[in-house]
Amino acid sequence: MDYAKMRAIAADLGAYAERLEGAWSVEIGPSGPVLAMMCPSKRHEGTVRRICKQLDAQLLTSHPDYICANGPEIEHPAIGRMRRPDAVVIPEAALDEESLAVNATQVLATVEIGSPSHPNNDYAEKLADYPAMGIPHYMIVDPRTGTIEVHSEPCGGRYSRAEPYIFGDAVPFGPWTVETSEFRRYGKDS
Repeated sequence: MDYAKMRAIAADLGAYAERLEGAWSVEIGPSGPVLAMMCPSKRHEGTVRRICKQLDAQLLTSHPDYICANGPEIEHPAIGRMRRPDAVVIPEAALDEESLAVNATQVLATVEIGSPSHPNNDYAEKLADYPAMGIPHYMIVDPRTGTIEVHSEPCGGRYSRAEPYIFGDAVPFGPWTVETSEFRRYGKDS
């Protein structure tokens, strides 16, 4: 199916989701458009916020026209993929463009926070989609286990580097560093 048809189906799914209870997300993965219920917890959202704040502060120096945003869709029509990362490093001007999604060629990095109920999407499909989209850096933060994976150097549709970390580490992420000492695990008080 061509990308324009998948995008139309995704738009219909999005309109349908607006009538449903709860929070829903539409993405286009290897099997086509998918409607998924989102169950972000406060800890999930707190981690996203901490990462965005840290990266925004460092982007002022490393990439002054870029921001770390929570929420915009990114797409790569040539490979038929559309994703909504938890956080994405993009040019701030991309948010003023007319299109519905940010072109993946503008994305410097993506971040996913593993969900308590369905984290496999981050470790399988998105781990294949982001390097195929040409995104240089991908971080997976997993509050279930207190672990972090940083993937980089996309080559041949996969990342050729993967570095593991744990909560509490200062994590190198491209030209930036993410301090994780304040990250919280699911189901833990500290």
